[in-house]
Amino acid sequence: MFAVIKTGGKQYKVAAGDVLEVELVAGEAGDKIEFGQVLAIGNGGDVKLGKAIEGAKVKAEVVGLTRGPKLIIFKKRRRQNSRRKNGHRQRYTAVKILEIAA
Repeated sequence: MFAVIKTGGKQYKVAAGDVLEVELVAGEAGDKIEFGQVLAIGNGGDVKLGKAIEGAKVKAEVVGLTRGPKLIIFKKRRRQNSRRKNGHRQRYTAVKILEIAA
């Protein structure tokens, strides 16, 4: 059985037991969370979409918090001695999918 969930502006195809990194979600390691925005649920060849999956939830457990690679943002304007350097590291939450409740 699989489900397609939406969190952090992105969509993920998940199954029970999967571990994935999603955009930062409030919670500490060991906390249980629910993803309520389920877009599709499938079991073999049978896939449900739209109104058929209202009330479906995906339950998960927070494994830990991680950070992505450092990105450098560098802006320069030619011949004007104008430079700007910035850095960014995206924060992620590692979650383990426990069950899909349809």
